[in-house]
Amino acid sequence: MKTKNLNGYMNVVGSNIKKYRELRGLSQRQLSDKLALLGVNMYDSDICRIEAHTLFIRDFEQKAICKVLNITYDQLFENTDIFFESK
Repeated sequence: MKTKNLNGYMNVVGSNIKKYRELRGLSQRQLSDKLALLGVNMYDSDICRIEAHTLFIRDFEQKAICKVLNITYDQLFENTDIFFESK
């Protein structure tokens, strides 16, 4: 089964994950380590691909990332309307 995408993007939250991860002073490896403590196993390469919008992110992964980064869903999805504008 092929994963659906939006104008070639596999997710719309990657930029915000990167922004808040960097604001918290975390590396991609540190974020993946903290996610593992919550039972969400992701490699740092997965984080890299999410931030590049080339990897699909599941709802439980979004929730765990919000918990680790101490952000809300609103913050996770801020400024994502640009992905829905026609090109």
